[in-house]
Amino acid sequence: MKKSFFSIISTAVLFAAMSSPAKAAECGEVSITEMNWASSQVITEVAKFLMEQGYGCKVTKVPSATTTAAASLAENGKPDIATEMWYNSAPVYAKIEKAGKVKTVANVFKEGALEAWLIPDYLAKSNPELTKIDGILANPAAVGGRFHNCPEGWGCRVANDSYVKAWDFKGKGMEVFNHGSGETLAASIAEAYDAKKPWFGYYYGPTAILGKYNMVQVDVGPVSKEIHKCASDKTCTDAPKKSGYPPAPVVTGVSIAFSKSHPEITELMSKVSFTNLQLNTILAWKQDNKASAEEAAVSFIQGNSDVWSTWINDSAKKKLAALIK
Repeated sequence: MKKSFFSIISTAVLFAAMSSPAKAAECGEVSITEMNWASSQVITEVAKFLMEQGYGCKVTKVPSATTTAAASLAENGKPDIATEMWYNSAPVYAKIEKAGKVKTVANVFKEGALEAWLIPDYLAKSNPELTKIDGILANPAAVGGRFHNCPEGWGCRVANDSYVKAWDFKGKGMEVFNHGSGETLAASIAEAYDAKKPWFGYYYGPTAILGKYNMVQVDVGPVSKEIHKCASDKTCTDAPKKSGYPPAPVVTGVSIAFSKSHPEITELMSKVSFTNLQLNTILAWKQDNKASAEEAAVSFIQGNSDVWSTWINDSAKKKLAALIK
């Protein structure tokens, strides 16, 4: 892994050295968020590589999180680029977008983030009726008689607790097991899957777990944003109603000033978008190989030139031609 990493970097440096000083000066310095979780860090490294080696930019990573990045953009218009902004988790982002301080240029998660009730694929294959919530509640024993719930403090815990009441899990004989941490929730999937045992519960993506284990989303019927908004709010007094999780928009934003001064980079970032499968796969690879975000980004670049080569302009394609298969 280390050998391939330094090989690709050496190639990239060679092409960077051949790029014109005028182009490098044209791009100049760019600041980009580096959120404190794995998928964002990989996305940032991929974008950084393309900007530096394809466009001659000097990129600075800014350690951040969703709310702090939104606050910084609101106060001083920095960083220039904010990737993996979880729109629903930072109400201030919508406010500064409306105020004209930031421009949303892409859904960096192409389908939106996944939040869902899931079962393993082998269970769905052997018992197709379990792919629907009514089928599960008609036969709780088929999924182990247990619903694996989020830990206390997670936003999904509030919503799940409401939905559990709406579907009357207790009355249907379904035990609700509240996990104490994200680690034990993830471990329960791994343990069940490796032993091919029943499992039913909540999980989210893109994540390494969903990259390693094939899970099937349970059909809970119509999804209502209004019902889900109430279910996710402890202060909502409406009686629990049935719904599911709508896709969570996860976006890339650039400051208005940057979008005007750097149209080429803004166009690039408008195209940087990953499917959940792509991110699940690379995050699983990162975990299995105990790799850094930079190494995971290089692995993605090496194996997915058909994807990222459609993001860059013709000039960048010439500089990165040796990496495009």
